[in-house]
Amino acid sequence: MEGEKLPPSFATSAIHAGQEPEQWSSRAVVPPITLSLSFKQYEAGVPFGKYFYGRSGNPTRECLENCLAKLEGAKYGIVVSSGIAGVATIVHLLKAGDHVISIDDVYGGVSRYFQQLMTNFGIELTFCKMLDPQNLRAAMRPNTKLVWIETPSNPLLQVVDIKALADIAHEQEDVLVVVDNTFSSPYFQRPLELGADISYESISKYIGGHGDVVMGGIFHNNDAKAPRLRLLQKAVGATPSPFDCYLVNRGVKTLHIRMREHQKNALAIARALEKNPRISKVMYPGLESHPQYELAKRQMDGYSGMISFIIKGGMKEASNFLANVRLFILAESLGSVESLCEHPAIMTHASIPKDQREALGISDSLIRLSVGLEDKDELIADLEQALVLAVAG
Repeated sequence: MEGEKLPPSFATSAIHAGQEPEQWSSRAVVPPITLSLSFKQYEAGVPFGKYFYGRSGNPTRECLENCLAKLEGAKYGIVVSSGIAGVATIVHLLKAGDHVISIDDVYGGVSRYFQQLMTNFGIELTFCKMLDPQNLRAAMRPNTKLVWIETPSNPLLQVVDIKALADIAHEQEDVLVVVDNTFSSPYFQRPLELGADISYESISKYIGGHGDVVMGGIFHNNDAKAPRLRLLQKAVGATPSPFDCYLVNRGVKTLHIRMREHQKNALAIARALEKNPRISKVMYPGLESHPQYELAKRQMDGYSGMISFIIKGGMKEASNFLANVRLFILAESLGSVESLCEHPAIMTHASIPKDQREALGISDSLIRLSVGLEDKDELIADLEQALVLAVAG
């Protein structure tokens, strides 16, 4: 229809949402970094607009929050100083006596927070195998207030049905469904569109994308919870610096390009690894062999750069492999432009008790890759040479 305003694409929103030059007296195209802690008031008790103290509000941070909320399909967004600070902020919505159900295959840092800290405040915790949504129904209690989903999961790359799980959780009043969307980013998956109440992101990973910022984000459409979450951001005090917000605001402008390249490289590598006789199993949702491949196709728009695989042998072979890679860097974290590799059992998930790790399938043979943006053929060659040195032919 002539004159009709078309909704902006993801790419256009990533570049322009929250960045309007008209909001600055200078009309700066790139939002300025506002480092000031304090803002001069008109008179005592009458702040200048919405800003009066850096922890309570900052123009650079607000630009980023508005941009990311748009990408998530959210009405509200807050950013905090780390991914785990985001977990803690969400948990502060609860009180003693409440019950949390978490997916069993969950990031080690979240598991540690839930088991070693959250439960100290009288909040009950149940881990649940959510591959079958009916397991969630069986785990629900009258005092269940929070369901924590992670999909694709870390480190086993399991994909669970967000809509089915959200529908079951919402059969009971006042239950919040949170989806950790870190492995996908909002470019490949938008949990709020699938029935989740909160999309949680470790912004340090794909959204930041350059391995130089620690940050978390909470995105939602809940009018009733919005004031409380904003208060928690201010009162708990886990606010990121303006400079970090600037870095993420710059990084997110290329998120759509980077995610496509991460996926292209990862799919090529996953297919090559599937053919390698020194590997017994490859876990990547974009492979037709993945158990939840059809669900992933329905629920996601793509599959990012995260791959896990089981090397033939045990700790010795896994350690030898990690010692012999040349392009891949042995380091924790993920989602950056450079390719990383790690050993979940003794690195990212070492805080999970051994019996729990083994029950989940996080064995000494499991290796996790975060595939970056280098040349894919060179990455494949690096993995293959390290496998030859690590595992007898």
